[in-house]
Amino acid sequence: MTSPKTPLPALVDSHCHLDFPDFQGELPGLIARARAAGVTRMVTICTRLGSEPSVRAIAEAHEGVFYAAGTHPMQVAEEPMATVEALTALADHPKFVGIGETGLDYHYTAESADVQQESLRLHIEAARRTRLPLIIHARDADDDMARILAEEHAAGAYSCVMHCFSSGPRLARTALDLGFYLSASGIAAFPRSEELREIFAAAPLDRILVETDAPYLAPPPHRGRRNEPAYAALTAQWVARLWDLDYPAFAAATSANFDRLFWKAA
Repeated sequence: MTSPKTPLPALVDSHCHLDFPDFQGELPGLIARARAAGVTRMVTICTRLGSEPSVRAIAEAHEGVFYAAGTHPMQVAEEPMATVEALTALADHPKFVGIGETGLDYHYTAESADVQQESLRLHIEAARRTRLPLIIHARDADDDMARILAEEHAAGAYSCVMHCFSSGPRLARTALDLGFYLSASGIAAFPRSEELREIFAAAPLDRILVETDAPYLAPPPHRGRRNEPAYAALTAQWVARLWDLDYPAFAAATSANFDRLFWKAA
């Protein structure tokens, strides 16, 4: 007589992009594979407000899928400026759980730094008003990001996750000191990410989330190929070692962190 199969620990993919063309026509199978891997919830992120209706429809159609919306910093210069009113109005939807992603990206789009900063501050105000977490993208902009996050928090508290965190220790410390969360993507498992792993290992476990950023940044052994929410389990298994935890304990801890921050999805 065979014993019942032990259920996999439940895990959350806190950041993916299910509306991207990479997944067109594949969502039922994609979500089924995630559930089979124990990834029972995921947040799909809208990066252009004009795409919000299609991202919302994905969340409405699938159990365990929630969504957030904002204007990605790399798109700010070519998109209409988001308004606080438009962002806060989205919060009426029961599956809308976060503001963003927003932030600063000076790696590819430094020429639009001023308008990125304006957009970021508008998203922060929307996060304040809705009490929903801000979802931050930061690349090659650590000084300005740390300054703006701190200035705005002093003007009025808000919650925040540093999505796909891959910045330096100063920005990590600023975020943690403000009560924010750091999210680990597949980058944390890359061979050359030792400094990043040291940053995560020094952070409190109760401030850590896990994500895929799918279809990007697949962890080993899928690096260089398309990422998907099921692979959040691979990243979590790798990152759990930084706290000397077994996978079930780490999955439980990061799921509890997600519930605390993304309270509407709890």
